[in-house]
Amino acid sequence: MSLPEIVSREEWHAAREELLVKEKVVTRARDALNAERRRLPMVEITEEYVFDGGDGKASLLDLFDARHQLVVYHFMFAPEWEAGCRSCSAFLDQIGHLAHLKARGTSFAVVSRAPFPRILPFKARMGWALPWYSSYDNGFNQDFGVTDEQSGQLVERPGLSCFLRDGDRVFHTYSTYERGLDGLGSTTSLLDLTALGRQEEWEEPKGRASDLGAPAGSDRIRYHDEYEF
Repeated sequence: MSLPEIVSREEWHAAREELLVKEKVVTRARDALNAERRRLPMVEITEEYVFDGGDGKASLLDLFDARHQLVVYHFMFAPEWEAGCRSCSAFLDQIGHLAHLKARGTSFAVVSRAPFPRILPFKARMGWALPWYSSYDNGFNQDFGVTDEQSGQLVERPGLSCFLRDGDRVFHTYSTYERGLDGLGSTTSLLDLTALGRQEEWEEPKGRASDLGAPAGSDRIRYHDEYEF
């Protein structure tokens, strides 16, 4: 195994400061990219998707759970599979407590093509409490590019899609796939993909920090059992 060079503490600090300059450049570039993502146009969803979940049938609007935004993880779990994708499972293991997303008016849900009765025991095995729905009876996966037909067979790929609602109207704002999922899982990384972002005053474009009528930034952060929704 190739290991880093051994140096003195002074040499390490000098190298670290040099790297920090580059890291700050990347941070500013990431902020600019997130702002550009928030400026993307959106597309209204007119298809009436019906999902199966723990409470029975649900529409895409229902998945919002009355919040402004929805993040959907497209979990690879084909109808004929006995268990869900290992890589997708590792991704879900990284998702933090959903209370912090909910505090910014954002719901999180998992959607797979497998029938819900097949999803349920696997979800219990993994010990997840995340909302999970089956798109077995609709074309949601195909419409959002995570199930494609190749050589006469349906092929799955992982992805994540973001949605925004205005009253009862639902809009698609963003999707990313495969390597685009690298580094995601924390509350802020997921919010950075959404149209409203973290809803903090420093973010561009302006005017989205107060949409929820609640304090923005660190003032809104609580212990996850202290939030009032």
